[in-house]
Amino acid sequence: MSQSESRALSEQELQDLVAASDSGARSPTGAVGLFIAAVALIWSIFQVLLASPVAPYILPADAINNSRQIHLAFAMFLAAMAYPLFKHSPRSYIPWYDWALGLAGAFLALYGYFFYDKIVQNGGLADTQDAYFALAGLIILFIASYRVLGPVMVILAVVFLAYVFFGASDYVPDQIRWAGASLRKAMSHMWITSEGVFGIALGVSTKFVFLFVLFGALLDKAGAGNYFIKMAFGALGHLRGGPAKAAVVGSAATGLISGSSIANVVTTGTFTIPLMKRVGFSAEKAGSVEVASSVNGQIMPPVMGAAAFLMVEYVGISYVEVITHAFLPAVISYIALVYIVHLEAVKNRMPTIGNKVVNLFNTVLGMFGFFAGFALLCYATQYPVGWIVSLFPEGAGWILSALLGVIYLGLVYLAAQGPDLEPDDPNAEVVELPDVAVIYKTGLYYLLPIVVLVYFLMIERKSPGLSAFWATFLLFFILLTQKPLKALFRGEGNFGARLKDGVLDLVGGMIDGARNMIGIGLATATAGIIVGTVSLTGIGQVMADFVEFLSGGNLILMLIFVAILSLILGMGLPTTANYIVVSSLMVGVVVELGAQNGLIVPLIAVHLFVFYFGIMADVTPPVGLASFAAAAVSGGDAIRTGFTAFFYSLRTVALPFVFIFNTDLLLIDVTWTQGIIVFIVATIGILVFTAATMNWFLTKNRIWETVAMLLIAFALFRPGFFMNQIQPPFENVEPAAFAQAVGEAQPGNQLRLVISGPDFDTLEVKEVTVPVTVPEGADAQARLDTLGFIIYDEDGVQRLDEPMFGTELGDALSSFDFYGDEPVQIASVQATADQLPKELIFIPALLLLGLIAFLQHRRAEPDLQGEPA
Repeated sequence: MSQSESRALSEQELQDLVAASDSGARSPTGAVGLFIAAVALIWSIFQVLLASPVAPYILPADAINNSRQIHLAFAMFLAAMAYPLFKHSPRSYIPWYDWALGLAGAFLALYGYFFYDKIVQNGGLADTQDAYFALAGLIILFIASYRVLGPVMVILAVVFLAYVFFGASDYVPDQIRWAGASLRKAMSHMWITSEGVFGIALGVSTKFVFLFVLFGALLDKAGAGNYFIKMAFGALGHLRGGPAKAAVVGSAATGLISGSSIANVVTTGTFTIPLMKRVGFSAEKAGSVEVASSVNGQIMPPVMGAAAFLMVEYVGISYVEVITHAFLPAVISYIALVYIVHLEAVKNRMPTIGNKVVNLFNTVLGMFGFFAGFALLCYATQYPVGWIVSLFPEGAGWILSALLGVIYLGLVYLAAQGPDLEPDDPNAEVVELPDVAVIYKTGLYYLLPIVVLVYFLMIERKSPGLSAFWATFLLFFILLTQKPLKALFRGEGNFGARLKDGVLDLVGGMIDGARNMIGIGLATATAGIIVGTVSLTGIGQVMADFVEFLSGGNLILMLIFVAILSLILGMGLPTTANYIVVSSLMVGVVVELGAQNGLIVPLIAVHLFVFYFGIMADVTPPVGLASFAAAAVSGGDAIRTGFTAFFYSLRTVALPFVFIFNTDLLLIDVTWTQGIIVFIVATIGILVFTAATMNWFLTKNRIWETVAMLLIAFALFRPGFFMNQIQPPFENVEPAAFAQAVGEAQPGNQLRLVISGPDFDTLEVKEVTVPVTVPEGADAQARLDTLGFIIYDEDGVQRLDEPMFGTELGDALSSFDFYGDEPVQIASVQATADQLPKELIFIPALLLLGLIAFLQHRRAEPDLQGEPA
């Protein structure tokens, strides 16, 4: 071990690290331990019942209506039980003050439930008693968040809360001063109503996130995590840099069901990092690969660290649309990471593991076939289901359940023909590569709950909560029966003991799921204070002014500053809280300043932009929680691991800038054919970008080749930029001719207006770009009425009257003052112009890439040609 390396932690120490981060470092034994486990189990049962179709028949209406309060009460109580308050607090028993804090926290979380009638009589506002109880609730929430999430989240929330109370002080600069709030008003907003702590974020945690976290915990308890890792290692371990490639794919599979990058690092890293070091990766590089792939798991649908469900609420689109838009960037980011690992292995001539004959083409084709086949299976399920429903409309549910049970029995029988998969020892003297052709059948039944989840989400379009309920319900059945059925099929006996093991696995998985939710529940509640502050004080406008001042109005600089602020705000926060904070503060900044600079971006693109940079805080020093976890596994230096991981994550940094300017990457308004072309071209683009940043393609790049490849990647990602230089996408129309242009345009065509006028708050004249899609209508006036325009000519100026409240145009122009001396007017109009397809730019870009490949192939070192991949 080099001097720069620290001691790698033992397996037990690593599990303690994950526990301290995700489920609590304290696990008392005896009656107290059983009591805590029982509370966690009851929480899981309550959440499962709440998500079930029978909730209205089983749970009291009051419990359903106040489910957010109950959710937070469980989280606050279990936080006091499972997480020590101080560094030297006891781990084996619970001190009296934690009992007091836990019980007080649970009571105060349920305050609105207990005193609901009184609060309603007060019109939903807090009286003096309510305000003091709410303040006590906030204090205990801060204590709970500190012990679970660390100081960063609490400090942020306290700063924002202080702004609520002291923002009117003379010590506060004029630019950010506001009117201030009394204790009663602030506490009503933060604790009594659904604007603060009990707002949208906690609601999403209650309705959706718990079930998905529980689903992941149960799937892992069933053995799926080990199965995914073995499959990835068996498929890729024999390639050059194989352990690192297996780490990437295994982390991608784990990331599908995990909400924690730290748990992902430790779960897959304990196996892959030692193997990466054996084939030649340094401790820091091995840890960095694991960090980059694990953090990437947070951008991979369907869970996305719970952010996907929050985006549904914040953006106002369906869950299916959210994961559709997020899918392509996540996939090509993982493809690029595999390529990074490949280039590292080739550059350093790393050896392969095992004596398996390598056929790279067959490996890639096999993996693509598996994922494509799985996707096709999920999609094709609708046809036999639809056929059965049409034939047996009354009993279809029972028939489908029976059919699913038969398929499950068949797959378990197939799995029982071989031994159960045991975790491999990465430090063994001889590492045996798993044979995919042999082991794949041992875990095929793990895919059934995922198929059920995808089917209900994507085909039936059920709510995420109900979809996760049915998938989780199937996992209950699998956990209870897999061991007894395998024993039966193998003729081993001990059926009762195996059934008992299944019950213990199910109970253990439900307890793990609840304990893993403590941090998320508290994070969403505490982040609600920041959201409540934004809605109460209007601080979001101040952030926009601050970024505009820093960027000087330059669009690219504005995006860079927003990215940096998102990184800073995300430091030390779990993914869910991270997204809530950065989206609350930064989304409005990008939308407003973008509109002022002529950039019209769909809201989902802006949310994904800030989300990507927020989670990068898990990578970047000095906080970089995932980097510290990886260094604990590898024994490497944590800071160097973080910087190397950030370098490996450059493609994740570049992608948000790409899809802000080219929304095709998010599959917005593209056909199936266009989507396939976008996927192929974007994949080539990200690989070219990766080769440029790694300074290696077929051999070491020359400087001009690196520059050319960066240009090629830019052209593939943003062909519209070059086409716009050749043929402008819009033609100017005189503002006086706007009505005529609306009348002559084809319905569905877009016009871009620049609206100029005084700002409602500052009275300073500003400009905002507003896209207008021409509607159906008999004439120009009918179309203008549909759009909400009230225009009148005043000395040649096309002056606007205030649009109808609640219309799309009214929302877009809500920041203007229509009643001042300065008019709100149409400053300029642009109509869509005929333009050649932007895809033509791909041709010269790919030809230049072919030239570079030809030149590099000619000078590539002979001893590297034909070597294993």
